[in-house]
Amino acid sequence: MPDNKTLLSVIELPGHPNFSDLYQKLNIREQRVNSPRKAIKMLKKSAPDLIFAEFLYGYSNNYAGINICNLDVLMYSLPKYAPEAKVIIIADKSEQQYAKQFAEMFPLQAILIRPVTTQQLETVLLPLI
Repeated sequence: MPDNKTLLSVIELPGHPNFSDLYQKLNIREQRVNSPRKAIKMLKKSAPDLIFAEFLYGYSNNYAGINICNLDVLMYSLPKYAPEAKVIIIADKSEQQYAKQFAEMFPLQAILIRPVTTQQLETVLLPLI
């Protein structure tokens, strides 16, 4: 297995599956935060190789206008702080169309739809490491 890769998990919702065993198996070091704002702080300190983040569509006014979801500002930060980072998002089936719109705006490696299994995530991660 190649050198340790770092993965930044941006997990906002309770009940998210724990993929720690998979990351360990693949020799990936995980850093976990619970908001995109905290993720940006982490990016400023150290650029991860991979980002695994929850996509939450902005139904409220908080994201009206130029923003689609909770991850827009994080994605706008990547060219400056982590230009080589590969991004995988997880979305609810009900938000799949918005996640696809998001993928047209930003480079994503994959959109995974809940519930995500360890095998699905491993299939996406293997070519990236």
